[in-house]
Amino acid sequence: MTSEYDIAVIGGGNAALCAAMTAAERGAKVVVLETAPKTYRGGNSRHTRNFRCMHSTPLGPLVEAYGEDEYFEDLLKVTGGKTDERLARIAIRTSEECLPWMEAHGVRFQPSLSGTLSLARTNAFFMGGGKSLVNAYYRTAGKLGVDVLYEANVTHLQLEGDRISRVDYTHEGQHRSFAPRAVIVASGGFQANTDWLTRAWGPPAQNFLIRGTPYNRGVVLADLLDQGVRSVGDPTQCHAVAIDGRAPKFDGGIVTRLDCVPFSIVVNKNAERFHDEGEDVWPKRYAIWGRLIANQLDQIGYVVIDAKSLDLFMPSVFPPVKADTLEELADKMGLPPEKLLETVTAFNAACGDTSTFHPTELDGVTTSGLTPPKSNWARPITEAPFYGYSLRTGVTFTYLGLKVDEKARCSTENGPIRNLWAAGETMAGSILGQGYLAGFGMTIGTVFGRIAGQEAANHAN
Repeated sequence: MTSEYDIAVIGGGNAALCAAMTAAERGAKVVVLETAPKTYRGGNSRHTRNFRCMHSTPLGPLVEAYGEDEYFEDLLKVTGGKTDERLARIAIRTSEECLPWMEAHGVRFQPSLSGTLSLARTNAFFMGGGKSLVNAYYRTAGKLGVDVLYEANVTHLQLEGDRISRVDYTHEGQHRSFAPRAVIVASGGFQANTDWLTRAWGPPAQNFLIRGTPYNRGVVLADLLDQGVRSVGDPTQCHAVAIDGRAPKFDGGIVTRLDCVPFSIVVNKNAERFHDEGEDVWPKRYAIWGRLIANQLDQIGYVVIDAKSLDLFMPSVFPPVKADTLEELADKMGLPPEKLLETVTAFNAACGDTSTFHPTELDGVTTSGLTPPKSNWARPITEAPFYGYSLRTGVTFTYLGLKVDEKARCSTENGPIRNLWAAGETMAGSILGQGYLAGFGMTIGTVFGRIAGQEAANHAN
């Protein structure tokens, strides 16, 4: 087997493109194998909004400072300590140099949004969102001589001893093979593979919605795991959020996320509350709600708010259900009216002084004597009209992936694989054992994509 390419990058999102550009800048001839058609290129990166970035002074659109230790503490809170600290700190520490690198490769930033996405100190927002970032990277990669094959489905990486000897894929109706000097896997998790999700989660997974690309089916991940490449992470752990129950099965994207939970009560099908809606600021807690909803009957929940809270969060892509009374709202959402009225009445009675209510920071406006409590933003639901949303579990990406070292290299039990690296969601389980921190997936992909590209180019050269 021979090949005109030094490096094959499998995947077409942020991590893959960062790897491809970095390798090309070091003189390597690179091909990107993207499973999706061109109009759907970019994987989950198409749906992103921002990049979480450490900085010691104001940087680009970021204000003040956000240090390494605070960043790491934020990560520990959401993961419950389930993280590889060495890799996590590499991602955090390197993120500061990534922002100017991103700008140099075509990405443009804008000031942060307000309300529940007020992250001006911690997260840099992309001008035009993730789609603009992806398009900018493809333009830059093309200028650097990177070739891209769309609808190129990689079916097998042949592992022989301590190296990948062959890449098999289908393209334009033909089965093809080639032998690059190095391979970078950046093809995401297995969340679009419902059968695999169901094996991990059981029957409830049939009710999950997939927020991102339908092309992340875990084909390459499964192929490598079957050949003994070391894995990391729990197949039941994932980045899962509560999204609008009316969202499509696949590719609804970030706009289907609902940011109203902190200003609401959330109930199950029996109109009973089941968790503290005001636990922390939304960017640090939104990712727990997908799992919470997954544990409810029929994997569904319902948001209830009133008129005074409607403008406190990002507008929803679908309008909320609206009613003049709580009983009417319950009827429209298929909830037991008497029980919903009882739940809201008990919640309202437990609310106290609301004079210090502040929608964008922890305000200590809490309930008293209520289980579960609401720790912040607890205001009575009394002002008609009333509004509601249904909530479903929306899976972004799964955390079972390829175990890597600090150089993004993969390995077997016998030692490192000399020419195989991984970046992005396919290795993020090394750092995200559970939970999620807003914008951190893009950080992992950017940092380890660049590392993988550099290391693969060094090997190829």
